[in-house]
Amino acid sequence: MRLTTTLAAAAAIAVSGVAANAGGLSTPVMEAPMVEVMTPAPAGSINSGYIVIGLLVALVAASGSF
Repeated sequence: MRLTTTLAAAAAIAVSGVAANAGGLSTPVMEAPMVEVMTPAPAGSINSGYIVIGLLVALVAASGSF
């Protein structure tokens, strides 16, 4: 049983050693750097300030009616 375990461990080490060098020892190929082009977000048709003011007016109007 001990011989089988030793052989299995040796086989696992040998396979991992071969897999580590599978790509060869040549220099790695460097990829070209990625360049992201930032596009501005599309603007909405209504200014957000008008929405906030409209909500405040609606709250004031609702609180005055009670």
